[in-house]
Amino acid sequence: MATHVIYKLGPFSLPKFAGERHVRVYLPTERSGAPLPVLYIFDGQNIFHDDPSMCGGWYLHHAAHDLHAIGKPAPVIVGIDHGGADRIHELSPFAWEDSRGEADHLIDWVTDELAPRIQREFTVRSDAPGTAIGGSSMGGLAALYAHFRRPDVFGAALCMSPSLWVADRQIYNKLGEFPRPTPSRIYVDAGAHEGDMLADAERLVSQLRSAGYGDDELMWRPDPYGAHSEHHWRKRAPEALEWLFTARADAEARDAA
Repeated sequence: MATHVIYKLGPFSLPKFAGERHVRVYLPTERSGAPLPVLYIFDGQNIFHDDPSMCGGWYLHHAAHDLHAIGKPAPVIVGIDHGGADRIHELSPFAWEDSRGEADHLIDWVTDELAPRIQREFTVRSDAPGTAIGGSSMGGLAALYAHFRRPDVFGAALCMSPSLWVADRQIYNKLGEFPRPTPSRIYVDAGAHEGDMLADAERLVSQLRSAGYGDDELMWRPDPYGAHSEHHWRKRAPEALEWLFTARADAEARDAA
């Protein structure tokens, strides 16, 4: 069996956005009996190989493959390509001088159109505890927002160097308007060489802690060497995947006991 096979779906035309895009899917195993957990992740061009990424890939499929190889839960990874010039619009939940704030449209497409197709064509879980949403930078902001906006679909969020600063940091107040998601697991990181992003992420973590998030529900990984690049997200990705999905599986096993 070949390893690291990535399926390329599409191109898709999305309502409200110009142009077309692909979706890239990686399965850590082709021989799964039970449905596997699934991670939907933004900026799909950057998630796997260096090509077609502009700045190098995350090689997230390697991290998932390695988890599966040692018998740990590993997700199917669904990389959603960004829309090029529309990226800043589709990943921002808020309108501001540089964005129309159309993340709701993209999230609706993922939940209403893409996720049902992935569930039909691949052996993945369809429940919120088995489904996560993720991204970095603007994608990290969009993932955090999507988790709170649609907790019925996304039970976890992977937020690497999230752009919490956009639209005068409206995200902090916005999260306070949502009920706390159930279930909820959130991974947050940021690097010391990313300007204000580390302080912004610390503020987010403090807000989540105040809302009752404990160590089983929130992982915070400040990186003293981290910069705002795929290279650094690639380095932190294996631990993020392991925590999101292994700890979730352990919790489900405890609940079933």
